[in-house]
Amino acid sequence: MSQLANKQRVTVLGSTGSVGTSTLDVISRHPDRYCVHALTAHTSKEALLAQCLAHRPAVAVLDDEADAAWLRQALQRAGQSTEVNAGSQALCDVARDASVDCVMAAIVGSAGLLPALAAAEAGKRVLLANKEALVMSGALFMEAVSRSGATLLPIDSEHNAIYQCLPAEHRGGLAKHGVRQLLLTASGGPFRTWSQADINNVTPEQACAHPNWSMGRKISVDSATLMNKGLELIEACWLFDATPEQIQVVVHPQSVIHSMAAYQDGSVIAQLGNPDMRIPIAYGLAWPERIDAGVETLDLFQVARLDFEAPDETRFPCLGLAREAMRQGGMAPVVLNAANEVAVEAFLQRRIGFTAIGQLVADVLSRPYQGHVDSLDSVLATDQWARQQALELVTRWSA
Repeated sequence: MSQLANKQRVTVLGSTGSVGTSTLDVISRHPDRYCVHALTAHTSKEALLAQCLAHRPAVAVLDDEADAAWLRQALQRAGQSTEVNAGSQALCDVARDASVDCVMAAIVGSAGLLPALAAAEAGKRVLLANKEALVMSGALFMEAVSRSGATLLPIDSEHNAIYQCLPAEHRGGLAKHGVRQLLLTASGGPFRTWSQADINNVTPEQACAHPNWSMGRKISVDSATLMNKGLELIEACWLFDATPEQIQVVVHPQSVIHSMAAYQDGSVIAQLGNPDMRIPIAYGLAWPERIDAGVETLDLFQVARLDFEAPDETRFPCLGLAREAMRQGGMAPVVLNAANEVAVEAFLQRRIGFTAIGQLVADVLSRPYQGHVDSLDSVLATDQWARQQALELVTRWSA
């Protein structure tokens, strides 16, 4: 029992997704340091069963009670005593559980907001891979972190890179720490060199085939439209007390430099590594120490060259939409995110075309909306309003 007490207990929210499985890979390499308290999935019950049998968590959570009942029976047959629960409240419970030290927040989309916030409010070490927690409720989330004394470590490779390039204490504005600008790198996605005519005819299969990273379908489409980079720009503003003007997006097709910080003395500090999410995950789990992530050291001779170019916001308007939403502040990022989620889902279902994603988001953003970001209920209400507006447009455009 004393050996278990010395280990960090980890909850993995979204354990069957790409970040979740990479997290379990890193944890399994260090059985002396970490043990799994809870694993959660949306609907992937078979994958969650396999993970439960391998990692023996105390608790497992699925979205639907019927799926939870199936998992419960399967684990009982295997002679395993994992408690199985269902629903959003159960997600928040495993995020704030008193016995948990560290929470990997890797649920994709707005569904990940409440459990990530619960972990922050409970003062956990929060490894934040969910974008929406900051995009939808940046002020509320950062306030919760500050109030509870939680440790917030960004897991997105770009934000993790910036975190490594900045001083350990970097709140209070970039200028205070001698930083002039943050350089957020982007692969440019699979259509970086395509003409506008070709981009008009992109299929879901093409959009989901990312050249460098292995990611889920929604994030792959966001990467292809550059909305992913736009959401990351909004996140970076909250994480590092920056303004949109202090963040430069740089297209870097090799995905070797993950981001940079430019200082007032002319120095630019960059973080490099192979494009493997286990690097930022291991950094987050062990910080301020370093542990083996199971990733090969970067071979600079194999990379041979590094290219950089400015993003083309004419062919990829989503980046500009996100920057403008952050400039506007208030509920604009909430509306942007909600409309985009609906648009991406409609594209994956072949109801709208690829370029219609940005058009739909711009249309919803142009409509009058209200609400105050100091209330979670208000944020969620605006999120629902924007989804409804977007769904009506999808129905009209796909008719």
